[in-house]
Amino acid sequence: MPTFQNQDILEIAQGTALLRIAPQAGGRLLSWHIDGQPVIYWPDQADWSQPARIRGGNPLLFPFLARHRVDGQIGRWRDSAGVVRDLPMHGFARDLPFAASVDAQGAGVTMTLSDSDATRAAYPFGFRFDATYRLADAHTLDVDLTTTNTGDAPLPYYAGHHFYFALPHTQRGETALELPPTQRRRQEADGSISPAEPGESRCTLDDPHIMDRFHCLQGTPTQPVRLIAPGLGRTITIDLQRPGSIPWYAVTTWTEAPESDFYCVEPWLGLPDAIHNGLGLRWLAPGATETASLRIAVAGSN
Repeated sequence: MPTFQNQDILEIAQGTALLRIAPQAGGRLLSWHIDGQPVIYWPDQADWSQPARIRGGNPLLFPFLARHRVDGQIGRWRDSAGVVRDLPMHGFARDLPFAASVDAQGAGVTMTLSDSDATRAAYPFGFRFDATYRLADAHTLDVDLTTTNTGDAPLPYYAGHHFYFALPHTQRGETALELPPTQRRRQEADGSISPAEPGESRCTLDDPHIMDRFHCLQGTPTQPVRLIAPGLGRTITIDLQRPGSIPWYAVTTWTEAPESDFYCVEPWLGLPDAIHNGLGLRWLAPGATETASLRIAVAGSN
């Protein structure tokens, strides 16, 4: 097994593309390089004692994403019977080890997290959560999130991605984000979701209005999401309208600091606190399975 930053990892290669993945660290996609250049960012110095806190790769957000709260306390949720439970922000998947299976062609991997004693106190449901990454070619990455209800009660969830796209911070002003029709919302200080505002079809990544904003998709997307980075000679297309996929609810834009050399574009199945506000909350019947799929294609990568 290859090692990276003194960690055992998986590597998936296709042509000039290389994926690095750490199943034991939350099923984390660490990085994606094409021709040696990073598409998905990973820091040179990473604190592996707390993998979920590393700014990079693609943390998997499950069973809930972002902030949920009860009586002002972040990281708590109340079920329909009124029982309050502790569940970390962005869920527990990014903190737990996944089992992994590489496909016969060596072009993809499926990682699996199932309910256990480590999950049931926070989330008392039977589930199987699979994340699949597959390189269709050197410039195209297919990603599936598949959730199965293995229990005997309806399962509430809203999963998502947290892709850290590599981008020098000095290039934000010239890097554009193109979106299909959306309404823009945010989470207020008290945890509520703001009223919807008309979304923009194009903006640049130095626009303060898109920081920590939810671009809620309106109907079936008529076009993909595009990240156009002329400074890198690169356009990244995120296709959210894949065959057989359940609908994505929103795309969130975020970065950590003005000097961060990444920008996050995050497809989500729901909005923060959906377990309480219902915005994107999904209910999966016992025995049912559903998949949220997307495709990331990179054109013009140097």
